[in-house]
Amino acid sequence: MTIYEQSISAYPVESPLSRPIEDGYFYPGKQRATAVSPHQRMVIILGFVALVVLGFTFIRPRIMGEAADTAVTAETGQTETAVAQTGGEITAPAVNANLSGGISPVFSPQVQHWAPQIVSWASQYDLDPDIVATIMQIESCGDPQAVSHAGAQGLFQVMPFHFSPGEEMLDPDTNARRGMAYYAERLQQTGGDVFQAFAGYNGGHVAAAGSWDSWANETQRYYVWSKGIYEDAKAGLSESPTLQQWMQAGGAGLCQQASNRLALQ
Repeated sequence: MTIYEQSISAYPVESPLSRPIEDGYFYPGKQRATAVSPHQRMVIILGFVALVVLGFTFIRPRIMGEAADTAVTAETGQTETAVAQTGGEITAPAVNANLSGGISPVFSPQVQHWAPQIVSWASQYDLDPDIVATIMQIESCGDPQAVSHAGAQGLFQVMPFHFSPGEEMLDPDTNARRGMAYYAERLQQTGGDVFQAFAGYNGGHVAAAGSWDSWANETQRYYVWSKGIYEDAKAGLSESPTLQQWMQAGGAGLCQQASNRLALQ
């Protein structure tokens, strides 16, 4: 049984809904339609087109404007709610400082002291400034006079054999040039693997070509710290949990030494 047959059988008595129009029955007050001439049809079509044009010209812009006002009001209400929940302060999402040509805010104040130079040194070797800042953070925390027990020198703890005769190893520009040239070589060696190149910066080209199991303990630790700090920087954080752990593991003493050297309070 079709739906149409069901609808008719639902009316056991005469009804306007069950009587066909051909029988001549119409609703009260309704007259039988007459044929429409081509001229009248054209007038109707033109009238409909005119209504559509008027609607898009006058009515639609007004509706869209009211909708925009409503959206702005709703957004304002959400902002006010957020402000109330944060004690009257609007907390903006952290933005990576590299977007404005600097370094990430996660690095310590001692490294931030060198931010303009870091950006310049990075550009000379087509490196991300946050890579340069990460290496400086771990190697010296910004102390230009740092010297390791193995004889590594300066901001980037470069070994003496990387310098040419007569070069001042502790000069920041010279030290950075030698250090970043070496990292750039390791980056090329590893096919652009930033983290593997970090390991190579600490353990040499052999470490850059090796893996975790073949690395010395120092290189393993270096890999963990550098990878974590760099990832925090690229995540757009304002503080680095990994850097805080590095500080607690002994980095704070290195940074205090750098503060004393740079006369930072």
